[in-house]
Amino acid sequence: MSQPHDESQQVSPTIFVVSDGRGDTCNQLVRSALVQYAQQPCELVRWAEIRTPEQVNEVIEAASDRHATIFYTLVSPETRRVMRDRSEQQMVPSVDVLGPAFSALHDLFKRDPAATPGLFYASEREQFDRHAAIDYTLKHDDGRRPYGLDKADVILVGVSRSSKSSTCFYLAYRGIKAANVPLLPNVPIPAQLKEVSAEKIIGLRVNVSRLMTIREARAANLGHRHTDYYLDKREIGREVLHAHQLMAVNQWRSFDASYMAVEEIAREVIRLRKLD
Repeated sequence: MSQPHDESQQVSPTIFVVSDGRGDTCNQLVRSALVQYAQQPCELVRWAEIRTPEQVNEVIEAASDRHATIFYTLVSPETRRVMRDRSEQQMVPSVDVLGPAFSALHDLFKRDPAATPGLFYASEREQFDRHAAIDYTLKHDDGRRPYGLDKADVILVGVSRSSKSSTCFYLAYRGIKAANVPLLPNVPIPAQLKEVSAEKIIGLRVNVSRLMTIREARAANLGHRHTDYYLDKREIGREVLHAHQLMAVNQWRSFDASYMAVEEIAREVIRLRKLD
């Protein structure tokens, strides 16, 4: 059973959001209702994967101790019955969020529901995964939050303007958690990157001429606000050599992305990481 997850620092009143799945549906519904009580502080406590009568009893006891109100989305007839009966016995207010919908659909279709926990998440998994991946990639763009690199499906490394960020966001839309870390001369790579399996890390190599062209175009768009070293051919050559050496020393797989479109780079990353 998942441990309850506190979603607020407020201590009273308390609402338990209980589900035999992830609890996203019930949580969203409760939050939608709470919008109408914007000035009312409360504490939301989520209980996920509640699938046995014993787990339901534990929730009821906790709710009784904290004088909480329970909102629940349980699809198993047994756990719904236990929740209803035990909450009445303990005088714990409870709301069966799915109950009215099940009753109406039963009358419409003339049959009982499948009563299989997690079906909604399974049916919407691609969308959930995409949102989670986009959120992860936003938080881990350009070397930010290195402590979360171990959660990535893939980590792209390379010099500035080597299409790391754009490729990561393309991958995120495919539901792939992608982070990227710039490789800069005189700047040590994050310690957390060294701790990640080399299999997760893919280097994007770019030749000096192509990189100069890209940076010159960017500098023109930004009104030449970059310092000279950003556009100096010798400095760019040093950056490229440094990045390629790091890839070789750390045994990170890499490929030449100099003249590849973002879609092509993403396909090659997916192939190398076997993310299909």
